Amino acid sequence: MSKKILLIDDEPEIVEICRDYFKSAGYDVVTANNGINGLQTARREKPDLIVLDLMMPEMDGLDFCRTLRRESDVPIIMLTARVEETDKLIGLEIGADDYVAKPFSPRELVARAKVILRRAAGDANAEIIRVGNVSLDRAHYQAQISDRVIPLTPTEFEIMATLMSQPGRIFSRSQLLHAAHGVAFESYERAIDSHIRNLRHKLDPDELIVTAHGVGYKFHASTSLGAEVI
Repeated sequence: MSKKILLIDDEPEIVEICRDYFKSAGYDVVTANNGINGLQTARREKPDLIVLDLMMPEMDGLDFCRTLRRESDVPIIMLTARVEETDKLIGLEIGADDYVAKPFSPRELVARAKVILRRAAGDANAEIIRVGNVSLDRAHYQAQISDRVIPLTPTEFEIMATLMSQPGRIFSRSQLLHAAHGVAFESYERAIDSHIRNLRHKLDPDELIVTAHGVGYKFHASTSLGAEVI
């Protein structure tokens, strides 16, 4: 069954080009031209991934993302014409999985979507990683602390899985970025800080992820044992 992409952008030319590229790649595509319509479409169509413009009438991409994240962990790629890094980081902090700056290559957008969808789909035979009372289930992209389930976005999950794979080891931002997206660009490295903040908020207690100032992050386990992979 084809994956469904929701494109939300008020520029018809961008919607048309992206729709054609996604359809050529074998995806079903639904569209919306503003944030309000996009939110209604997302609730009705239940897409597998959303491509979301930052600047839109009625409801902008940030408000859309804030609202939807209270209801769903569907992967979101944010499109932004803004060059300020702060705007991009805000998008990541409120739940976007990735961002692409305009102007962009439609082929690159489709490639990024494929990576996120492939990871979000999971694998029925995938492993479960356990460290202490924390476990990650790759089949459902879900974290659990004791009996408490922690839903994660695909990007958050990959960062967590990398940190938990070697408890106590410090991973650089570049290494975590590569684990999350399959590529690491220096200009994107600060985005990892936003994802770490999101993870800490969800995990609570946040001391599970420790900052190594000037270097990166590590997973702090209450046990001396390494990661257990099932």
